[in-house]
Order: sequence, then C-alpha cells, then structure tokens
Amino acid sequence: MVTLLLDQTQLEIVLSPIERASTFHRSNVRIQREHITRVQLTDDAWTWLRGVPGPGTYIPGILAAGTWKGAGTTDFVLIRRRRPSVVIDLDGNEQYQRLILTTRHGLALTQALRLEVTDEPADVTDIASTAPVAVPKQRQRPVIRPRPV
Repeated sequence: MVTLLLDQTQLEIVLSPIERASTFHRSNVRIQREHITRVQLTDDAWTWLRGVPGPGTYIPGILAAGTWKGAGTTDFVLIRRRRPSVVIDLDGNEQYQRLILTTRHGLALTQALRLEVTDEPADVTDIASTAPVAVPKQRQRPVIRPRPV
C-alpha cells in the first residue's frame, strides 16, 4: 500500500523501494493540489485502466505498476489485486492525467482534500482524523398507543 502525504500545496505519493522498482520511478510522485479535479473511490481499479502499459510492471489481476499510456493520456498506476482503490483525475499536470492507486486510505484522502491543511506534510489518515465527523441521527421508534375501545 502506498503512503499518501498531503500538505497545503501538494499530494505526495511515497513509494517504497519495491514500489520504485516495479514502477520504474526513482523518486516519489508529487502532484500539485490545484491540479486535482476529482477523487473517486472504487472496489475494482482494474476497470479504470486505459491504454497500454508503458515503463513498469504488469501481471494481469495481480499487479499493475508504472505508467499507462493511452490516446493522448498518461496515467500513473499502482494497483494490487482486487483491493479498494482511489482514482484521482488531474487537470493541468504536465506528466499525468490520472492516478490510480490501491490504498486503504481512500476515504481519508477524500476527506483530507476538502479540509484546509498546514504547510507541513502529514499522512492523510492523520489529517482526516482531526476533521469533524457528521454523526447521523438515530431514528426514533414510533410510540405504540393503545386504541380506544
């Protein structure tokens, strides 16, 4: 699972040494926050793949890591098996148009992107945990009253 760091200006995808080797990236992926247009959660990230694998690793149904190139699009992909994932659409980024990442913290990322964060990078789960959480009201049970005879 990738580690996602978010600060006021950028989202950073921290890659482990194994992830760097499988994606053919020497450094972490950094995306300016202003380029993020939409974040979607998905249970099956494989349906979001478009184009053909560029430099990277591809084992169907098990691992897709690296760059995927389509007709006029370039995506950064890091998908493992059939696990919950996040799809991040970008606009104005020079390198990628979409990020597809397998992570357990997709919901925390969507919540953290809605919040104002500090200048110091922090893990998205830490940011989202400080956000106010809406508590749904419990439904009141109807009162059963006896009928008059």
